[in-house]
Amino acid sequence: MHAYPAGHLFYRNLTRPFPEIVSGEGCWLTDADGKRYLDAVGGAFVASLGHGNAEIAEAMAAQAKRIAYVNGTAFTTAAAEELAAELAATLPGDLDYLYFLSSGSEAVEAALKLARQYWVERGRPAKHRIIALTPAYHGNTLLALSASARRHYQRLFGDWLVDVIRVPVPGFRCPCGGTDVACPTCTGTALEAAILEAGADTVAAFLAEPVGGSSTGAAVPPLGYFRTVREICDRHEVLFVADEVLCGAGRTGTWWATEPSGVTPDLMTIGKGIAAGYAPLSGVAAPRRIVDVLAAGTGSLVHAQTFSFHPVACAAGLAVVRYVKTHRLVERCAEQGRVFQSKLAGLRSLPHVAAVRGRGLLAGVEFAEDARTGAPLPRALKFAETFTAQALAAGLVVWPNVGHADGTNGDLVMLAPPFIVSTQEIDEIVARFGTALERTLSSLAVPVP
Repeated sequence: MHAYPAGHLFYRNLTRPFPEIVSGEGCWLTDADGKRYLDAVGGAFVASLGHGNAEIAEAMAAQAKRIAYVNGTAFTTAAAEELAAELAATLPGDLDYLYFLSSGSEAVEAALKLARQYWVERGRPAKHRIIALTPAYHGNTLLALSASARRHYQRLFGDWLVDVIRVPVPGFRCPCGGTDVACPTCTGTALEAAILEAGADTVAAFLAEPVGGSSTGAAVPPLGYFRTVREICDRHEVLFVADEVLCGAGRTGTWWATEPSGVTPDLMTIGKGIAAGYAPLSGVAAPRRIVDVLAAGTGSLVHAQTFSFHPVACAAGLAVVRYVKTHRLVERCAEQGRVFQSKLAGLRSLPHVAAVRGRGLLAGVEFAEDARTGAPLPRALKFAETFTAQALAAGLVVWPNVGHADGTNGDLVMLAPPFIVSTQEIDEIVARFGTALERTLSSLAVPVP
C-alpha cells in the first residue's frame, strides 16, 4: 500500500492508502500483494477492451518507433488521418471532421470554444451563453467546469467560472417519472423556455449527455426528448453539443448514445473508450458546415493543446476502433448489456437501493434512506464513499458519486465493465456488490428496513 505523505506522489486522494496495481488481464487487476480485483467500471468508464490487450500495445510501440511526436500545427501523421476516417465512418449524420485532444475536459472546452468562435465568425458575436443540464458533469477545465453542475466544485472555484443557464435533467428524480407528456423537464420544452428567457440571440449552445454519467447514475432520457431538443435548437439557431465522452464509443450498445433518438448534434465530444485507456485521447466531431466558417475566416480553431493529434495516442485509438469493429464489440456490448441490466435489476431488492438505471454496459445504482421515496441518506454518513471502500476490500472496483439529489445529498455508484465481460463475471459483480452493501450497512450501523 502507498499513501501520502510517504514517497513523492501527490495522490488524487490524500486521506487513504492505494494498492499498487502490477498487472491486468481482461476484466481483472492484480496488486503487488497478489490480490485480484474485478474492474466493474473500466477504471473510469475507460477500459472498454479490458486490460492487457497486446494488439493495442504493439500498435502503440510500432508508432513510437516510427515517430512519437510532431506538433499538430506543422505536421500530420497517418495515425491521425486514419483514425479520423475510421471514426467518421461511425458518426451520425454530417459529423465528418475530428479534432483530437487528450482528455474529455479538453474536448468539452474545445467544443464550447468552437461554438462561440463559429457564431463570432458568422457575425453573431452576441451569441455567447451556454445552457446545460443539472445535475451534470463535463470536466475540470474552467469552461467545462462552468458547464458542470457540481456544487462542491462551485464553492471552491465559483469566482473563476462563467454563468451557465441550467435546465433539469429529463426523467431524473422528476415527480412525473418521465411519463407526463406535458412535463416541461421530460419533454424538453424547458429548454425552449430557457432560451426565450435568455434571448435566443444570446445563446450559443446547449450541452447535454445523451445518456447521463455519474452525476445522474446513468439516467436515460424519455423517448423523444432529444428530437424535441433538436427542433428547438434549430428553431432558435442554437448549436446542440452532445457530450459523449463517457457514454459514447459503444458503451450504451450503439456506437454513439444519440443513435436511438435518430438525432444528429451540431458538435459531439468523444473520449474515454475511443482509446480504451491505452493512451489519453479525446476529440471533437464537427460537420463541414461549421468547419467551413472557420476555414473562410480565422483559418483555424483558436484553441491550443501541446499533445493534440499525438501520433502514439492516435495509433492507440486507431487500433482500438479497428479492434472493436473487427470483433463486433459494440454488438456484443448491446447483447451483454441486456444481460447486465437484467442481472442488476435484482439489486433493487437489497436494502436502501432506490434505483438501478442505465443502458448497455453502463449503469448506476442509487442509494437512499427511503428506497420508496428516494429520500437521500444523511451526507454525514458518506455512504457512497464507504460502499466504494468496502467494494474494493471485496475485490470489486466501482465509481462513487454524491450530491445528485440536491447538490449536497445523494449517494450512488456507477458500473461500466469492459465490453468483453462474461456472464459469469456479471454474476460475480452482482455477488460482490451485495457483499459490499452488507458490510457498508454494518460498518455504518444503518438499519435495514
